[in-house]
Amino acid sequence: MVIGFSAVNTGNNLVYLITSALLSYMLVSGLFGRNNLRKLQVHLIFPEEIFAGTETLVGVRLECRRRWPAFLVAVELGEAEVLFPYVRARSEEVRQFPVIFSRRGACTLPRIRISSSFPFNFFTRSRVLTHQSEVVVFPRPRRCHPGAFSGDPRRRSGDVLTDRAGYDSDILSIRDYVPGDPMKYISWKSTAKTGALKTRELAAIEERPVILDVDRLRTDDLEWSLSCATYWVLRLLRWRVPVGLILGGETIGPRVSQAHRLSILKRLAVYDPNR
Repeated sequence: MVIGFSAVNTGNNLVYLITSALLSYMLVSGLFGRNNLRKLQVHLIFPEEIFAGTETLVGVRLECRRRWPAFLVAVELGEAEVLFPYVRARSEEVRQFPVIFSRRGACTLPRIRISSSFPFNFFTRSRVLTHQSEVVVFPRPRRCHPGAFSGDPRRRSGDVLTDRAGYDSDILSIRDYVPGDPMKYISWKSTAKTGALKTRELAAIEERPVILDVDRLRTDDLEWSLSCATYWVLRLLRWRVPVGLILGGETIGPRVSQAHRLSILKRLAVYDPNR
């Protein structure tokens, strides 16, 4: 503006040329900067399990759905920011950044903001995405003594055999040898009869199921109780022990599947005694 006023007052052609060059610079910067944010889509990628108070890596996928590439695009989520220096045309890039959720339950994420200082870092243009994401944050696992429950979750009353293949107990079947089978499980007797290597397939041992009665925990601290239950759910399922849950008068039967694990953790995450 100062140079423009100088050009008008002095009538100097050189100053007019400098003013025109600066205005062209601003125009080019505005056009390129605006087009740099067009047809960009941002998607957040969350892991299956997110625990409160624990650092979690969240993925950011930036899609460029146009015929020209994107440069220097920053994706902001709250106080976190991820920079994409270059994204090719009609392609996508994925980057990760750490996030810590302070509390359990259903959490609504702040709106995503994308910005860019391309091409000359003269202006920074931004755009706020309207859609919002919601994630379920599980209670933070806290190590606790099993005596806090009415029964010791580590206690077993015996082993039960299943028809699932394993390396623990009675012979389930005799099958053809597969490269990688341990040598100690080769059935030399069957091998001698058939003339081909045979392997003994043993039945796996299934642990007795455990049901965690959270309502009878010996504490008045609800968050500590849920964290304690989360710790034992993770630990018992790691041992392949079927785990069930009693919470708020509701009973979830014991299982060991991944879907069951997520179901129990989600129930602990959203539990509210006032509802």
